[in-house]
Amino acid sequence: MDISKYKNILTKFQEQFTNKPLVIRSPGRINLIGEHTDYNDGFVLPAAIDKEILVALAPNQTDICNLFSWDLQEQVSFQLDDLKKSSSNWANYIIGVVQQLVQSKYPVKGFDCVFGGDIPIGAGLSSSAALECGVAYGLSQLWAFDISKLEIAQLAQRAEREFVGVQCGLMDQYANMFGEEGHLIQLDCRDLTHEAVKVD
Repeated sequence: MDISKYKNILTKFQEQFTNKPLVIRSPGRINLIGEHTDYNDGFVLPAAIDKEILVALAPNQTDICNLFSWDLQEQVSFQLDDLKKSSSNWANYIIGVVQQLVQSKYPVKGFDCVFGGDIPIGAGLSSSAALECGVAYGLSQLWAFDISKLEIAQLAQRAEREFVGVQCGLMDQYANMFGEEGHLIQLDCRDLTHEAVKVD
């Protein structure tokens, strides 16, 4: 974890909001074998990496969700009863996650969020999946949702496909949720089972 980034995120959260946040580390990923085969029932060999997004979250006792992107220095707010697309594209990944949680009957409430990281946008390291999964996992921890890692990955994928409009497979979100230090993930996309392959 980048300690300076962690301090920046925490300081910004405390300046912007009042509650003490939960901070989630959400990694990017690389893929060695199987580009575009995850949505064709093939095999892929991704791995989580040390590039990351840090997501700070806290409930705010309202029906409003407040988002702040540290890297872009932009803020977006939306209401839980009005989950429509934002003109700020980065916010749509989070709004999409919230929409999927609401549609799946998870009791999402208003929250504050500050996030930032060192995954280059558009570099093929899955910054979007890291943001989606980090927020989804963080919200599941705030309110103790009964949801598995696989369900979080699938929910995040649906958010990206159905709300943002990016026709992605599941590999990115799966690698984010199941990555282990020092291991590749040999994922069979036919039945969504995997084997952790140790690397030196």
